[in-house]
Amino acid sequence: MAEITDIAPQAKDKERVNVYVDGRFYCGMKLETVLRCRLKTGMHIEPAALDEIQLENEKSQAFDRALTHLSASMKTEKQMRDFLKKKGYVDAVCEHVLQKLREYAFVDDAEYCAQYVQTAGRDMGARRIALELKKRGAREDCIEGALASLEGEEDAARQAAEKFMKRRECTRENLAKAFRHLLSRGFDADTAKDALASLGAEEEE
Repeated sequence: MAEITDIAPQAKDKERVNVYVDGRFYCGMKLETVLRCRLKTGMHIEPAALDEIQLENEKSQAFDRALTHLSASMKTEKQMRDFLKKKGYVDAVCEHVLQKLREYAFVDDAEYCAQYVQTAGRDMGARRIALELKKRGAREDCIEGALASLEGEEDAARQAAEKFMKRRECTRENLAKAFRHLLSRGFDADTAKDALASLGAEEEE
């Protein structure tokens, strides 16, 4: 049996409170729910019971918040889970919301990766794209599937090289910088060299 050690108002939302259990933050909850369920400091309660209270009373609000967050741009499933956790929702609520988002295809890592590759592939190589998608928490199989359809990497590298060298003289030093720049954009060494060669330059690694 755990003990509710504090129930404190949230600074940015006066209609919500933070619930602390055994001295540690446990979850966020609507003040209305706290009052209706008669939760109070010093009360002993099973964590599972607290999870159930939040699930039944907050899943609708959590879903609405998730939709608002998604309205700005697509998100990976991990990004949405992290968002909900940051808002103080317990795992049961997060999983409920994510399940609904999956059912409505509002979160789809495969589609997210496909769209990201289509956009980022204009000026990034496969390595950089994979790294960026991993940072966003996309599933590995979705990343690999999206990269399998990546086309025009050579053209993208050539355009990136042209852009970098646009106002620079074709000196050995600048070519070396261009080579490193292309590597930082995720293009492999051979693709970077070919891109520089297309500008009439031969650059050694």
